[in-house]
Amino acid sequence: MRPFNKVAIVGIGLIGGSMALAIKKKRLADEVVGVSRHKKTLLLAKRRGAIDKGSQNLNIIKDADLVILAAPVDTILNQARLISKIIKPDCIVSDVGSTKQEIVAKLEKIFPYYVGSHPLAGSEKRGIINASPSMFKGSLCILTPTKYTKVKTLEKIKRFWNEIGAKVFFLPPHAHDKVLSYLSHLPHIVAFSLIGSIPKRYLRFAPSSLKDTTRIALSDSELWSDIFLSNQKNMLGSIELFHKNLSNIKFAIQKKDRKLLSAILKKAKAKRETLG
Repeated sequence: MRPFNKVAIVGIGLIGGSMALAIKKKRLADEVVGVSRHKKTLLLAKRRGAIDKGSQNLNIIKDADLVILAAPVDTILNQARLISKIIKPDCIVSDVGSTKQEIVAKLEKIFPYYVGSHPLAGSEKRGIINASPSMFKGSLCILTPTKYTKVKTLEKIKRFWNEIGAKVFFLPPHAHDKVLSYLSHLPHIVAFSLIGSIPKRYLRFAPSSLKDTTRIALSDSELWSDIFLSNQKNMLGSIELFHKNLSNIKFAIQKKDRKLLSAILKKAKAKRETLG
């Protein structure tokens, strides 16, 4: 017996599409349906075998026993109440938003069977065209339960992520947002800032190291604007710490202090080595 009869994914982009493909591959549902604003996306998702049916109308999700919200943070927040009027009372709801505190605070009041999720997987590319059923294999997924989360619902969502290849960790929503402001959001800020600091006329000489370092600056600007603003307080803190570290390097160079500069770089190198 499959864990779910009908899974509905609202937002069939890179992550939502990859989840749909993984669900189909692992046979975790009898039916997978998708919602997108774009008809072309739905046609491609169906052609790729990610969904059985697709619609631009949310009513397609009404009989689902699992609904996954895979849209930008603002869209998730804006659609939540409308979705609550469509789905079954016992439907499990989860989301894959990149920030959690604001989403969890609102959605757990609206959906009785809700668990916040954030898969730490993806790409600078976007859209169903780049989706993959193996996107989550060997990845991490953070679940953000609260005192209101039902144990059975949490266990079912944990098993779901395990089934599609992710290792699951639990964090409170506020801790998730603080941790991700350093591990994911700050690196994107740095990549955007770095490429923005280089005169365009120099780019024809760019080595592969620059391309590697700024790869994530190819990410969707609207999506990342949404993420940065929804995690404003933590972002300001992580940016401030980065600014402090950059200022230390600037000071060492200004003073031509080789010993201090070398110590800063060695410490950073040692920390990087712990990542493997």
